[in-house]
This record gives sequence, C-alpha cells and structure tokens, in this order.
Amino acid sequence: MSDTILELANVEASYGPVQALRGVSLKVERGKIVTVLGANGAGKSTILKTISGIIDPQKGQIRFAGEEIQGRDPDWIVRRGIGHAPEAREVFPLLTVEENLRMGAYTRSDARGVAEDIEMVYTYFPILKERIRQEAGLLSGGQQQMLAIGRALLSRPKLMLMDEPSLGLSPLLTQEIFRIIGRINKEQGTTILLVEQNAHMALEIAEFGYVLEVGRIVMEDTCKRLAEKEDVREFYLGMKAAGVRGQRRWKKKKQWR
Repeated sequence: MSDTILELANVEASYGPVQALRGVSLKVERGKIVTVLGANGAGKSTILKTISGIIDPQKGQIRFAGEEIQGRDPDWIVRRGIGHAPEAREVFPLLTVEENLRMGAYTRSDARGVAEDIEMVYTYFPILKERIRQEAGLLSGGQQQMLAIGRALLSRPKLMLMDEPSLGLSPLLTQEIFRIIGRINKEQGTTILLVEQNAHMALEIAEFGYVLEVGRIVMEDTCKRLAEKEDVREFYLGMKAAGVRGQRRWKKKKQWR
C-alpha cells in the first residue's frame, strides 16, 4: 500500500474570473501532519475547499487513497474519509454542543460508536462537556474552534483538513489547540493537512510543509529545513527585520516568479 493518502496534481480553481489556484501539486503521507503556509489571499483555504468538494477544480486531479475525488459531492467525500474543520469554525449557532457533534456523525448509523466518539472528543476538550447543553453560538471563539474540530472527528476521518485553527485565538489558547492537534494525530492515527498563518506553530507541529504564494506552490521541504530557509525565516517567522529594503527585495522576487 502506498504511503501517500492524498495527492493533488496540477490543480487549478477559480472564483468566477479570479483564479485562486494555479497548478497546485502536493502530497500528504499517511499518518503525517503536513502544513500549507502563505499570506492572506494566497489560496490556502481554497486548497482545502477543493479537496472537500466545496469548490470544483477546473483542471487537475485529486486522489485520495488512490481514488480520484475531484468534482465529487462533499457528502460523498466525507463518507470516503475526509473531515473538514473550516475557517471561522462555522458551527451551528442555535444547536447545542452535543447536537453540533452529532451533526458531524450524520453519515454514521452506529449509535454506540457515535456515543463513544463523543466521549472521546470530551477527553480532548473537557470544557465542551461542561457546555454540553449550551447553544454553540454562545461559546467563546476558542470553544467554538474546539467544537469545530470535535465535529469533524465525529465522521471518523482518515484525513482531517484543518483551516486556520489558531484564527482569532490568544497565544495561550493557540498553544492548547495545537497540543491537542498533535495528540489527535498520534493517538487516533489521523492524517492532518493543516492550513495556518501562524508559521511558528505550524512548522513546529508538522513534518512537511508547502509555501503558497498567489495560488502557486513556491517552496516545499521538511518543516525543519523550511524553518532554516532565509525567506521563510524573514517573511513568515519574523526572525529578521525586513525593513524597506527587505520589502522591496520581496516584491522583486514576486515579480521574478
């Protein structure tokens, strides 16, 4: 069996006349955490939406566990084993915490297994058990993020797509969320494709990474090597003051590409 669980080959996608992805190719190995870094508007979320069937690619192939899935309905893709914790959480605000979690299990018919998995989610996020009857719209941002991840887990995914899990969270909550993401990967064996602006945290938790710029993959390597690259350190990790000259050099690099 191949170690590659997900592969994108020359994928292109657009929002109307605006092309968001330009020949994106990437691989995700089974059981690993892989991250995609990039600035706002680079196309990171579009990659995840295209994988999960929310957006149909105009060109290219998406293979999951050896099967082409591009153009399939999101429901079909979830049933194949891909879960999606979207950007901005998108919980159901008028449903309770437990009702939201059960929505994540809508493809399943094993009531006992669903109940066990809900309890499993509560071991990762004890605060959710304390809020079990509370409407999701009344939760804090961090609690809603926990709920979005837990809801995605209820489909028992082989691959989890996580879109900006640190968005809007305090540094302390961000550390906690990433600690739990690492636990889910190790304890459940869940493969994770992580889109994240917090490059420090993403490179620390993931094993392999891609850098996306204006819809194109411009760099790929192990996260350890990416963290040592001058461009990544300067423009994503903030480990060197770019200043006006640095900003101009970065703009020139964009023009050269």
